[in-house]
Amino acid sequence: MIDKNTARLRRARQTRLKIRELTTVRLTVHRTNSHIYAQIIAPSGDKVIASASTLEKEVRTQLKNGGNVKAAELVGQRIAEKGKKAGIEKVAFDRSGLQYHGRVKALADAARAGGLKF
Repeated sequence: MIDKNTARLRRARQTRLKIRELTTVRLTVHRTNSHIYAQIIAPSGDKVIASASTLEKEVRTQLKNGGNVKAAELVGQRIAEKGKKAGIEKVAFDRSGLQYHGRVKALADAARAGGLKF
């Protein structure tokens, strides 16, 4: 019997293998109960090009709680802005094996609205 986290990590590994095969820039998402983080990582996987999270000072002033959909939307907008500044338009979305639902979906939709294509 596989537990929930092991199954999630297995899905994440498969996604990352496929993204590495495509050699594209990836947008990764990490989620905890109280915060959400996003990073744009170079195709080689060794360099973070841009990052945004609910821990940033500018974001914290606008939010009361970092673990909700509104916070995820804000982080999605910020990562799209930072990606654009770095000259990135097309990314592969790596949701770390998480369900495309709730905060993960809100972040992805906001990043798309901000101009990132995936």
